[in-house]
This record gives sequence, C-alpha cells and structure tokens, in this order.
Amino acid sequence: MSGDSTPQAGARSTPGTSAEHDGRFAPGVGWLAGATLLLAPEIGALIGLLGNLVGVDAVVAVANAVPTLISRETIPNQGAQLPGGEWRGTFLGLSPAVAWALRVGLAYLYAAVWAAWLWRGYGIYRRHYRRRAWTPRDDVLRRFRRHRWGQFGLVVVVLFLTLALFAPALGPTTMERNVYDPYSYEVETYDADAGEVVTVSVGQANLESISQGTANRNVPPFSYDTFGRYHPFGTLPSGQDLFTTVAAGSRVSLFVGLLAITVSALVAVGLAMVSAYYGGVVDLLVVLVSDATQALPQLLVVILLSVVMSETWIAQLYNGGVLLALIFALTGWPSLWRAIRGPALQVSERDWVDAADSFGQRPRTTMRKHVLPYVAGYVMVYASMNFGGIVIGIAGLSFLGLGISPPTPEWGRIVDVGQPYLTTASWHVAVIPGLLVVLVVTGFNALGDGIRDAIDAETDLSDEEETSAAASGAGG
Repeated sequence: MSGDSTPQAGARSTPGTSAEHDGRFAPGVGWLAGATLLLAPEIGALIGLLGNLVGVDAVVAVANAVPTLISRETIPNQGAQLPGGEWRGTFLGLSPAVAWALRVGLAYLYAAVWAAWLWRGYGIYRRHYRRRAWTPRDDVLRRFRRHRWGQFGLVVVVLFLTLALFAPALGPTTMERNVYDPYSYEVETYDADAGEVVTVSVGQANLESISQGTANRNVPPFSYDTFGRYHPFGTLPSGQDLFTTVAAGSRVSLFVGLLAITVSALVAVGLAMVSAYYGGVVDLLVVLVSDATQALPQLLVVILLSVVMSETWIAQLYNGGVLLALIFALTGWPSLWRAIRGPALQVSERDWVDAADSFGQRPRTTMRKHVLPYVAGYVMVYASMNFGGIVIGIAGLSFLGLGISPPTPEWGRIVDVGQPYLTTASWHVAVIPGLLVVLVVTGFNALGDGIRDAIDAETDLSDEEETSAAASGAGG
C-alpha cells in the first residue's frame, strides 16, 4: 500500500484553482466507470436476485433474458458423450469436468478482480479525497499486511463468500433440478443399445447414481456417473450432486450468520455505548441482564427455543433461518457486549468526550461521533470470531435434526446423512462438508486474530523490542 512508509499527520492542502479542484473528481469518476464495467457482465444475475427477494416474477423474467457471464447457460457443463468420445451439449464440446472447472475458475477470477478494484478504490479515496494524509487506520492496514495468519483467514473468508454468492452458477447442476423437482427435468445420455442419444429424468438418473458405501453403489469425488454427469464432490446417498448441495448450503450458513451477527452487534454496540456513557445504574442494569443471559447454557436455550417456536410464523421465514439467526443473536450478544464494553468505557473518559459535552452536544451525537468509531474495530474482531461459532452452532443443530427445515440444504445435515458411511467407500458424503465447516470456522477465527493484532498498537512495540534484542545479541 503506497504511502504507508511515511505517515504524515495533518490536513491535506486544498487545491488553489478551480481546474485543480475539478481534477480531483477524475480519479473517482474513473473508478466508478471501471466498477460499472465490472458489474455489467453480472447485471442479469443481480436483477434476478433482487426479483427473487421481492417476489416479482416479471423482474425475474427480465433477468433471465439478460446474458450473464458466469452462468450455466453461458458455459454449460452437461451433455452426452458420443461413441467417438466427443461431447454434445457442453461448452465448446469440452468434457463436463473441464467446462465446470472453467466456470468455477472464471467466478473466482471475477471475485479476485473485484477485490483488487475495491482495494484500488480505497487507495484513490486515501490519496485524493481523504482530508488527512495519515490516519491510525493506515497503521492498522500496515500491521495487517505483515500478519500471515490473518491473511490466511482473509483468503478463506473470500473463498467462502465467493462460493456463497455464486452458488447457483458454481454447482454442476441446480438445486431445482438436483433436489426440489428432479422428475420435471431430463438429462441426455447415449444409449449404446439403441445407438442414439436418449433422455432420462434427473430423478431416475439420481436413483442410479447413489453413494451408499459399496463399490457398485458409489460415485466418488471427481468422477462421472453412468449418465455422463460430472460430480466434483461425488454424490449423496440419494444420488444428488454433493457439490451443488454444499454450495447452496454455504448460502444458508452465510445468511444466518450475517443476520445473527448484525442483530447481535446492534444490540451489543448500543448497550455498550449507553452503559459506558451514562455509567452508574444504567451500566449496572446492563451488567445484570448480560450476566443473566450468559448464565443460561446457550446451546440448550437455542435448542429449546427452536423446538418451542417451530410452529410460529417466524419459523416459516427462510425455512427457519430467520428464527435461528434471531435466537443466536439474542443469546449471544452478551459476549460481544463484554468485549467492547472496556474500549467504550476507555474512550468515554477521554477529554474530547468531556469537551463535546461541555459544548452542549447531545449524548446521541457524542456517542455516534466519538465512541462508535473507536469501538468499531473491536466489533469487527469479535464479530468475525463469533461468526465461526454460529456456523458450528447451525451445523450442530442441523446434525441433530433441528434448525433449518429440509429440503433446504445445510452442511450439518449433510454430515448427518453421511455419518453411517464414514468407514465405507462413500466416506466423502460426511467428510467433505465436515472439513469445510472446520476450514470456514478456522478462517473466520484467523481473520479475527489478524484484525485484533492489527488494531493493537502494542504489536509494533513488541516487534521493535524483538528486533532490538536480536540486534543486541548479534552485537554481543
């Protein structure tokens, strides 16, 4: 990151002429133009997502008519293999494995380009539009760039987010064809006895592609079934494609985790700022409520509330996902509140807060302008760590048959389905989603560690002390 090596405090100089002032808008306009070009290939998918969220079929129909770069229609990966070995129906006649890998690689390349463009946008903002040439945030970014464990977590999180965002396009097939309504769709395959390409319903093809532990009833990872369909993660005991189900399940984990963390953070931050600013009885009341909530075993409370409220209207939203997120949020906010209460108390005792009060600034404005920016970094740290715990909690509840209602996919339920086959040829059914849960949780925890160490200014001090000690030892 350019400019980090020579931080300078103070405000930037204001351009002296109108031409220079107008020229300041050029970098931002150029960046927005580039962002628009990057968004254009996926505008159809974005419109379709909005149409599904608002439930307007006309919007979805318009979205389906707009070409999308990363889609199954643009790069199809299903087709029939003819006797000569060539494939019919796939992208450029490539094998389904190569066509699928090309689509997946394009999706992750697209995400990488967006990440690089967003980073460039921050650099443009810092050089041309930020009022000060240096802020403490620059040191935070500089320390994070040296934190390899945190960077590993960031990579894992970005990979997970890309999988969730592009789940409909990344799967070898769709959830509609694979799980929800397989007998309404057909797959082409070459029939050697008839000497021609015939069609078979997806449901029938799934029944003949099951993975149930024996050599003749198993489709392992990175293999084809008898109908020429490629399965990167193999198939489930029902014959459904495992990768498609896992990709769709990542969306469920992301939605529930983000909603739970957002609600929990809003409650925790609001109570932390109020208790830190007013103190006294207000702080005591929040402490009592927090202690009472934490005294309850969270997992048992989540299980109890999931069962008790399973018949309510809120349990129907997103097949139980909204209810599960709210339960996690309302039982998990005390840990986040305790993590940011200390920093909020520290900043509320600073001179600038007293000065703001003496000038008659309203408490709400003081907390928003002077307390909230200080605790925002701590919220990111502990929210990232809590996200991993929520992912494990969702998987655990689904493993027990609670939480997300079937047929909505969830990683924990997939592990439960594959558990009887762990020691058989169909080990992949439980092992692959289980490893993904571990990897994602580890990634979010690593990212939280990296952000925490980057925010902590003592990291630089400890590095300097170790360097000095090493230099002294070498000199001695």
